[in-house]
Amino acid sequence: MLTRRTFLQSALAGLTFSVFPSWMPRVAFTPKNVSPRGDVLVCLFLRGAADALNIVVPFGEDEYYRQRPTIALARPDDTRVNAQLRVKDLDGFFGLHPALEKLMPAWQAKQLAFVHACGAPDESRSHFQAMELMERGCESASGPATGWLGRHLASLDTNNHSPLRAVGIGERVPRMLQGTIPASALRSIADFHLRGDGAAVQAMQNALGHLYASDDALNEIGSETLNTLTMIEKLSATEYRPRAGATYPETELGMGLKQVAALLKAQVGLEIACVDVGGWDTHIAQGGGDGAMAELLRDVGNSLAAFYHDVADFSQQLSIVVMSEFGRRVQENGGLGTDHGHGSVMWLMGGNVRGGRVHGEWRGLQSENLFQGMDVAVTTDYRDVLGEVLLKRLRNENVAEVFPKYQVTMRGVVN
Repeated sequence: MLTRRTFLQSALAGLTFSVFPSWMPRVAFTPKNVSPRGDVLVCLFLRGAADALNIVVPFGEDEYYRQRPTIALARPDDTRVNAQLRVKDLDGFFGLHPALEKLMPAWQAKQLAFVHACGAPDESRSHFQAMELMERGCESASGPATGWLGRHLASLDTNNHSPLRAVGIGERVPRMLQGTIPASALRSIADFHLRGDGAAVQAMQNALGHLYASDDALNEIGSETLNTLTMIEKLSATEYRPRAGATYPETELGMGLKQVAALLKAQVGLEIACVDVGGWDTHIAQGGGDGAMAELLRDVGNSLAAFYHDVADFSQQLSIVVMSEFGRRVQENGGLGTDHGHGSVMWLMGGNVRGGRVHGEWRGLQSENLFQGMDVAVTTDYRDVLGEVLLKRLRNENVAEVFPKYQVTMRGVVN
């Protein structure tokens, strides 16, 4: 008699059943999506909950100035304030923080867009919980443990076996990249070159080759490690020269994006790059047109502008997404800063972004329109934006696998 146990034992031992018994239900397994590579996706995460209202400023709304008498940014036509501290007019209602001025050419070329009042349904206002859920692309702790980008990589076969298919710029692979497809944590190309010491690189490769060859269990991991080292040898960390006119800030973000540009231009199979920027928890002395937050934004704006100019030849095959775990409270606090809020803003850059516009439903800053009477309401789920980028630009039709139990709505943010 064929029992479940004997069937499983036989199947696991050698998969000897060439024909299933007639009584067994037929199950069709959906094959993994196979598609040529789409855009390279660069995901920039502003950790600490960046203040969306002082990034894309609703200067056309008087309530913004009533709620923020100290840290509000001056209107574009406010001649009482130095022009360098006024918002840059985007559409007559919204304006860009002046520290992001170097991104205005991309806006004018319709290759930069924003999605305001965008965010996650999580209401905790906890940095840890909000980032954890957003990076996993789910609404509760019971969701999948893998990251949304990890699931994207696992559900899309692009016939790309490069060890640099997905990289996180930093000391560890970010949560959003974790999954069954390996991703590389790349502190810097110079580190992989052991600071330019060719003899040391060769000695390390020889040692790793000997170590992994002696242990079959480690062979696959070892091969990937050696492949990564060999591939990065194609790049020269010290001799890389950006395109004329692309001047990266000498900051961690500037150097990180410079690394991404080097990988992209070397055509080593890069599909995903994740970069983090911390410091956005601006409870105290946030500042307005200048100050602590302005300096953070200046670094982001100058770094992104340099990167985008550097890789201009790839702009039609590039999508950049900037996100943060949530926004800040509408009303400034007693410390001349802002507390944890809800709705945020997402940024999109690339040759196929529907740019030159602020997307999303804006309900206004009157208390009756705010979440819990305090915060910008979320009117666009961040997964709608990411899901549309995955489908239209990264050619992944399995969006439901990337964001399980969520129905993505196309918002028309990319072509």
